Amino acid sequence: MEQIVKIINKSPYPLPAYATSGSAGMDIYAHISEPYELFSLERTLVPTGIYIELPPDYEAQIRPRSGLALKHGITIINAPSTIDSDYRGELQIALINLSRDTFLIEPGMRIAQMVVAPFVKVRWEEVTELNPSERGRGGFGHTGV
Repeated sequence: MEQIVKIINKSPYPLPAYATSGSAGMDIYAHISEPYELFSLERTLVPTGIYIELPPDYEAQIRPRSGLALKHGITIINAPSTIDSDYRGELQIALINLSRDTFLIEPGMRIAQMVVAPFVKVRWEEVTELNPSERGRGGFGHTGV
């Protein structure tokens, strides 16, 4: 399924794009004018120069890039970050450095990935009991040893 989404790119970097035919996420680039040192345990908001107009009942999720997370401890502090369909501001990425080392964010660096997907709105039905299930009230770690 393909959905047309309006986008403004105020950066010199490519539009978010899928790297392969099987990719769910599109890489997003840092729109900064000079390198930025992200110190250990520091968080920062990185501009992208990207503005989008999602259709109603769609959202965009901003997720960490697995390579940055594994190799450098760089992740998104509120992952996944949700972009609502009525938001029209610049997409900015809230990065945090969970490593002990300073990390250099370079202009044009791929810093996150974006997944666009439909969502379902719910209407709550308040009740006094829920139907039983096989799992029941089993919570954290209930199926493991």
